[in-house]
Amino acid sequence: MSGSDSAAPSPPADGFGDPADPGNRPARLTVGVVGTGRVGPALGAALQLAGHRVVAASGVSAASRRRAEQLLPGVRIVSPPQVLAAADLVLLTVPDDALTDLVAGLVATGSVRPGQLVVHTSGAHGVAVLEPATRAGALPLALHPAMTFTGTPVDLARLAGCPFGVTAPDELRPVAEALVVEMGGDPEWVPEGVRPLYHTALAHGANHLVTLVAQASELLRTAGVAEPGRLLGPLLGAALDNSLRSGDAALTGPVARGDAGTVRRHLAQLSTVSPDIPAAYRAMARATAQRALAHGTIDEASAAALLDVLNEENH
Repeated sequence: MSGSDSAAPSPPADGFGDPADPGNRPARLTVGVVGTGRVGPALGAALQLAGHRVVAASGVSAASRRRAEQLLPGVRIVSPPQVLAAADLVLLTVPDDALTDLVAGLVATGSVRPGQLVVHTSGAHGVAVLEPATRAGALPLALHPAMTFTGTPVDLARLAGCPFGVTAPDELRPVAEALVVEMGGDPEWVPEGVRPLYHTALAHGANHLVTLVAQASELLRTAGVAEPGRLLGPLLGAALDNSLRSGDAALTGPVARGDAGTVRRHLAQLSTVSPDIPAAYRAMARATAQRALAHGTIDEASAAALLDVLNEENH
């Protein structure tokens, strides 16, 4: 797909064209969802709003079935092979570690059809994990919405403008982009070889942020603050905005100022409140000190004093 071609490319034979052209919207597809956790029903509902038709879903737990009933009312809950038998486009929305065995099992049972779009939503994998299905004639796509999901209708609104990490064979890039755009998302192309690094970055930021906020909230409640969110919301919102705009230049606080005495007092307080938070504080403070030193916010002497405090055994 060369961007230097002067002539407009012809729409692919699969019926997908340039997603920016309203005349090139994907043909309406029957859609199946394998795995009705938090992600699958929301993406299925988004495709349904775009005019596709969700015809079958699979889910095991009572919670997953409730999610399907709420977001995909009237859709049949069947086995994974039955989902594939009914659908032109199949969403595999299962945990990362379950994906390899699921694909192998579906291929072994003859469930995958030539020409069938098989899409997974794992951030950790590209399309290589779908290789058995590709050999069976499927069209493989990796479409990872870079968002946390609740498993409720609020997720549909959050998909508007949501970045999707997209990996696809070159010939299927128009298909992948069209589907993401139809779900309200914004495709970000991620090469196959760096897919694990891409996912590591997102998990490190989003998942550990939840832990960090939970720990800060616990400390504030211990300090007598009944609604920690009232303090943390504006502060963390501003910190996030500043860091996205300015990177390491946004560092503030005692570590960024080289206030080793304040950090020592923090650790003394933490030792009386929580058995696990001190280790997290030390790890993040060490990383912050190293970044502040590299950025020139503190000098080597201040960094050394901070690291001495952080490496002290008992607080």
